[in-house]
Amino acid sequence: MSRIGKKPVEIPAGVSIVKEGNSLTVKGPKGELKNSFNSSLSIEVKSNEVIVTRPDDSKEHRSLHGLTRALIQNMVTGVKSSYSKTLDIVGVGYRAELKGKNLLLNIGFSHPIYFMPPDGVTLETPTQTQIVISGIDKQLVGQVAAKLRSIRKPEPYKGKGIKYSDEQIQRKAGKTAGA
Repeated sequence: MSRIGKKPVEIPAGVSIVKEGNSLTVKGPKGELKNSFNSSLSIEVKSNEVIVTRPDDSKEHRSLHGLTRALIQNMVTGVKSSYSKTLDIVGVGYRAELKGKNLLLNIGFSHPIYFMPPDGVTLETPTQTQIVISGIDKQLVGQVAAKLRSIRKPEPYKGKGIKYSDEQIQRKAGKTAGA
């Protein structure tokens, strides 16, 4: 059995789960998420937990078992307490600021870059060199963070660019004078 798949998902107080066929709707204090899962797996919603079981031990069902349970756990955690990622901007003159809901980035290009976040994601700029992305959908928060980072990835010589706050940049030595 999958170690992750066989663990039941605890439903905390204030969160409700409604099952319709092979899709789940999770409602909580932060919002509502809906997702549909593979119909070969059976999902049982009991009083305060969700149990995912697989029909057999085929490779496909084993891989879907843990994935389905993890996705349900992420939905429950997201509606209870939202997810967030922090990005740092490194570089002289590099900065970010909010213009309404949109993000204005000045990161060394000849023109400013406007980033419009999708629905369900909020952006904050506590300082000019920090961006906080938050939302209830873990996948969407990670995708927006990756998209922002891809605009100007950190380079290995001076470390300039947009990086995750907990990311370590592998630095390279620059050129040395030849003798």
